[in-house]
Amino acid sequence: MHASPRPSADPPLQRPLLSAQEREAIDQSPWFSSLPPSLRHDIFRLGHVTRHRHGDMIVKQGQPIRNWFTCASGALRFRRTTTAGRRVTLAYVEPGIWVGEAEVLYGRPCTYEAHAHGPTTLLSVPETALRSLLQQHPTFGEALLTLQAWSMRSLYTMMEDVATMPLRARLAKQLLHLLERFGAPYAEPQASRPLGLSLTQDELAGLLGGSRQRVNVELKWLEQQGLISVRPRGVEVHDAAGLQTLVDQAADEGKTGG
Repeated sequence: MHASPRPSADPPLQRPLLSAQEREAIDQSPWFSSLPPSLRHDIFRLGHVTRHRHGDMIVKQGQPIRNWFTCASGALRFRRTTTAGRRVTLAYVEPGIWVGEAEVLYGRPCTYEAHAHGPTTLLSVPETALRSLLQQHPTFGEALLTLQAWSMRSLYTMMEDVATMPLRARLAKQLLHLLERFGAPYAEPQASRPLGLSLTQDELAGLLGGSRQRVNVELKWLEQQGLISVRPRGVEVHDAAGLQTLVDQAADEGKTGG
């Protein structure tokens, strides 16, 4: 007599879940935390969690985006390849920043690409779920417009900085920007802090739109002034107030020159 086949002992495959720390990183985003609790709950419920290695492509330039997404841990690097073949770094995005809503809803090929920077976890909401959220939550459309307004304001500020600030001041401002978003919280008011994002000088130069040689000169000057230390894979900030003074002086000179 033949025995009946036993059911498989392997448990069913489960979707990856966010860790408590990853969920908190999203929840603490100023924009996301302003949403109604029911909407936040539905976004988490409909989102898919994926984990990526450093350098993994998340978005490919020239192809449509099918997901609205945010970084839950790690970081995302956004860049664009020009028609002349030059790669321009646009931004590094920290956990809690949502990306791609306009591209998903517009439906046209994306004008940039995105890669994981370091081990990175994403929470992605598919296009069908995003459109469903817009129908089910009347306040969601206005919230997305607010998100777009924030993005446009950041873009205009960056364009103004390029037009009015010397490279040294833009470098100081970018270091402060990265420190605020990726650096560890202050231990003491005057304590030195690593930038929190591992960047080579080439990557930092690409972010500023300058050559590696020019950025290297400015980094060495900031180091000689005791404001920073340059490490093999990043920067440690010793005097954030001193960096801010450079930024403020350049802004004042720009106003005077105008």
